[in-house]
Amino acid sequence: MTQRQATFERKSKETEIQINLNVDGTGKTKIKTPIGLLDHMLELFAFWGLFDLELTVKGDTHIDIHHTNEDIGIALGKAFKKALGEERIGIRRFGSAFAPMESTVGQTVIDLSGRGYFCFRTDTNKSLVKAQDGYALSDLDHFLESFAHNLGATLNVKIEGLAEDLHTDLETIFKSLGMALDQATQIDPRREGTVPSTKGIID
Repeated sequence: MTQRQATFERKSKETEIQINLNVDGTGKTKIKTPIGLLDHMLELFAFWGLFDLELTVKGDTHIDIHHTNEDIGIALGKAFKKALGEERIGIRRFGSAFAPMESTVGQTVIDLSGRGYFCFRTDTNKSLVKAQDGYALSDLDHFLESFAHNLGATLNVKIEGLAEDLHTDLETIFKSLGMALDQATQIDPRREGTVPSTKGIID
């Protein structure tokens, strides 16, 4: 099978982003952004999703991290969309995964439907979680929303046993996201050469 790869660049007045992606990789990464905590989380995402990911980012973090965080989500979503192709021929399309860390469990359910939608739920008040290194739970929300809409995916994320330690919460989500997306992007040999939709198209 030909490996599904994409190179993607996004430049604006706020950020410069370069991505090399191999969906059918082994989890190798080379990631450098101005947001250290996000670097680590994207390494976990790629490792557990078995995606080879090279990501280089320059951003206006002297103002704040908002533009950079959001634009990485946009660019990463577009890179996956490009690698998979518009019609996503032969993929399983759906994926789900859990990732526990002590008493916290992150769950990701994804449908590569072509339609961008994002929902984030917790069983505890999000305001109890303190920001770490300038990154907050609301930044995760913005990142994943940007990723889902630009990938064209229905993405539902849930954290049970929300920890006050943000690092723990983020790890459970990025690990489960990687595993769920790996599952959804796998080629099902029974659907070889066909669009995974009863409509015959993904739009």
